[in-house]
Amino acid sequence: MDATAMRRRIAEMPVARLATVDVAGRPHVVPICFVVDGDTLYFAVDAKPKRTSDLKRLRNIAANPSVSVLFDHYEDDWSRLWWVRIDGAAHVKTRLDETRRLV
Repeated sequence: MDATAMRRRIAEMPVARLATVDVAGRPHVVPICFVVDGDTLYFAVDAKPKRTSDLKRLRNIAANPSVSVLFDHYEDDWSRLWWVRIDGAAHVKTRLDETRRLV
């Protein structure tokens, strides 16, 4: 898949999966909603009810910024299946002005 097709497919996805690794080396995968701005992917930690505000994904990123994000599409017709994985480094952003620009 070329870069243009990959970007188009990613832009059409409502959700992706973020994989981080905890300090013991165990993988941790969660669904995320996201936006792509240029070559940067952003995901929100919003105000939806969660068990804690001390989210494991954020602790994992602070300890080890290496992440993978998986975008996938499933259909019963397996000839139409696809997935794209992006590996990179994550950083926690807390600047409200940048958040407002992206939302």
